[in-house]
Amino acid sequence: MEALTQSVTAAIQSSDYPQLSLVFTSQWQSLGQGEQRTLAAHFIKSAVASSTFLPDAFKNAQMMTVITTTLGHLPPTVDGAADNVLRQRIFDYKVNEEEDYSTAAQILSGVRMETNEGSVYYMTPIERCDVFVKVAECYLEEDLTVEAEGAVTKAGTIIETSGISFKTNDDDDDNNDDDDNSNNKAKNKTDEQTMTLLLRYKSTYARILDANRKFLNAAMKYHDLSTAYKYTDAIDEEDLLIMLGKAVTCAILSPNSAQRQRVLGMVYKDERLLQLDSIEEFQSHSSVLTKMYLNRIVQKKELEQFESSLADHQRAIMADGLTIVERGVLEHNMVAVSHLYTSIYFSQLGELLGVVDGEKAERVAAKMITDGSLSGSIDEMEGVLYFHPPNKDESSLLHWDETITSFCVQLNKVTDAVRAS
Repeated sequence: MEALTQSVTAAIQSSDYPQLSLVFTSQWQSLGQGEQRTLAAHFIKSAVASSTFLPDAFKNAQMMTVITTTLGHLPPTVDGAADNVLRQRIFDYKVNEEEDYSTAAQILSGVRMETNEGSVYYMTPIERCDVFVKVAECYLEEDLTVEAEGAVTKAGTIIETSGISFKTNDDDDDNNDDDDNSNNKAKNKTDEQTMTLLLRYKSTYARILDANRKFLNAAMKYHDLSTAYKYTDAIDEEDLLIMLGKAVTCAILSPNSAQRQRVLGMVYKDERLLQLDSIEEFQSHSSVLTKMYLNRIVQKKELEQFESSLADHQRAIMADGLTIVERGVLEHNMVAVSHLYTSIYFSQLGELLGVVDGEKAERVAAKMITDGSLSGSIDEMEGVLYFHPPNKDESSLLHWDETITSFCVQLNKVTDAVRAS
């Protein structure tokens, strides 16, 4: 054992990769499990302490095998949490030098984190949350949404149980004593780090919802992110507008429902909506969303312009042969047409909608009538769709829903004002 320990130390000092590979692939097989763990810990501590061994060793496939092997054979504790230090350095290298995000995420996922302050692996809730957010961000770069969702869920659990939330420093402005200046600066820095972490978490969560085509929830998360100016001025205004644009995109792609109408109303009433026209990828968004909220027909040209700005996962073709946006716009236009006509031939409807033929329009109408999102009936023999005007009770429900929408918008404003006070 002593000879192997000295051999490892000398090999690290001289960057003798073949010797290290020999030790950890064959020579250490004669050792017991406890001795293997001790030797692995020695290797990691020596590698981290060396000023010349890392990061060059990361470039060598043979050495990455050795590092991976030793990280998997460690004792319960390594002095100075050297294994965590090594994982962080590998993570930084994989992200910044190789852009190998999935491997970086896997490495960082193995970081040991303890809540016991006496442990060398102790991490604050913010530090633990940051690890999981970084892992999720890396998985998203490789479109590995399942893995990303698992990591961001763990981050969300830490945030919820630890009570991490947005904070402003307005109250600190009243404390101007010289003795408190250093404490205030430290607190402000901590609050800024917390705010940045929460924004990254929310952004990652919204992207995962978007990638999983949970567009309604994604729209709400994106819009929440776009209002971050209420908490901090550290984010560029254009970046907030991009988040607003993504909220519009997801709201438009959401399935037709009362909740979707509420989200459309929330975004429609955002005073920054028209500013999206100045951003090339969102030029058609404000007009399409406005027409949807006000139950106006969206024209084919507007649909094509909107669809050209979508990401690949948002262009998916559904089982009925329609893309997500075609189905969404078709369902919306169907409701809009019901406000203009009492009946219409499907051939005329398909021509009016300009998106699908009469046969597809009939299938969509039948589904909407079945699920209750459209009030009407179909004469299959004549190929006619009859629209049924809402009765008094339905009108009352619609008015009630609009009232609830308005109340929710006002409640959000009050809540934001309280948080900022």
